[in-house]
Amino acid sequence: MKKYAVYKSETGQYCYRYIDTMRQLKGTGFETITEDKLPIVLDGKGGYFSFDPNDSHFVELIESDKPFPLPLERMFKHNDPAFHLGWISPDGETYSCSYTNHNRCAEAIARTFYPSSKFPEMTLHRKGWIEVIDSWDGRERRHGQYVHSETGKITRKQSDKLFDLGLYNKPEVQALINSCESDW
Repeated sequence: MKKYAVYKSETGQYCYRYIDTMRQLKGTGFETITEDKLPIVLDGKGGYFSFDPNDSHFVELIESDKPFPLPLERMFKHNDPAFHLGWISPDGETYSCSYTNHNRCAEAIARTFYPSSKFPEMTLHRKGWIEVIDSWDGRERRHGQYVHSETGKITRKQSDKLFDLGLYNKPEVQALINSCESDW
């Protein structure tokens, strides 16, 4: 059973492998770390940092043998009233993510709802999911939101959710609605 340190973010929770014994270091590529440096947390990007239980983002330690120790709803907030970026299902359900986490969020959604899929983002697009992505061009004062539908389709429930989120009047949303509302 592996140990993980769970941390919180604005859009959900994430976990990193937690190492507190020399035996757990075997096979990690960090076997040269000395016992006095433990415990550490492997950052999932080829590095590590010292574990600090007083880190304001730290939530808890968990044990798991699963490749993805946290369930979808913990990793990516489901129907969060503060939804800003992420994925919207054909039924209008939202999963929040940061501007760089759409792919990872798609992986978690696909693993949960479409476990045999090989290409998570493509699968979600083909199943009618839409993305709310960051639209900052580097010159704007603030980051914006852009609603993307790979298929050019939108459901009534997605349209209603975009209205609730204050995104209904965006030009791309109006174009999607105009091309689809006769199918509703």
